[in-house]
Amino acid sequence: MKINYQRKMEEEIAAFEAGVRPRLLLQCCCAPCSSAVLEVLVPHFDVTVYFYNPNIHPKAEYEKRLAQLPKLFAGAEYGDAVKVLEAPYVPEDFFAAAKGLETEPEGGARCTECFRLRLRETAKQAKALGFDYFTTTLTVSPHKNAAVLNEIGLSLGEEYGVKFLPSDFKKKEGYKESIRLSKAYDLYRQDYCGCVYSMREE
Repeated sequence: MKINYQRKMEEEIAAFEAGVRPRLLLQCCCAPCSSAVLEVLVPHFDVTVYFYNPNIHPKAEYEKRLAQLPKLFAGAEYGDAVKVLEAPYVPEDFFAAAKGLETEPEGGARCTECFRLRLRETAKQAKALGFDYFTTTLTVSPHKNAAVLNEIGLSLGEEYGVKFLPSDFKKKEGYKESIRLSKAYDLYRQDYCGCVYSMREE
């Protein structure tokens, strides 16, 4: 049976006690995807954006994407309310996770391991820093498998003892809203997912 992760997120939020704002660590792939996601989350959570993306290649592209976050926050109403935590850029972590899967197509097993790598580190940081929840912006993309992402996140939440917020941010026009906001804030919008393999396929 197909699970509606958007509805699960809404039910989770609706169960919060009045006045309670849990702390949430949001693994962020880029500013364009974050734009629409933060509009959904900031009214309910104290959000820290976690930029952990060892998959992004080359380093100049990584830095270009990271530089878009201040631009987003400068334009958005919620900009002053969101904190940013940048992880060290260690591409070797991604290449180790992708070893043996280099020829997999986009959306296949290599992507699943990339999701797992990034969400595992986010779960670890959420636990270590005392966050109530963690989640990812990745489900806003129509090119990412929301079911796989949520299954990984929920499993890691159990493993690390911190709640994973289920999501499917592309629902309710979320992806279209990210495009609209990217234009409104004049954000750089990349034309490949991030890794060297996705670049070659593109």
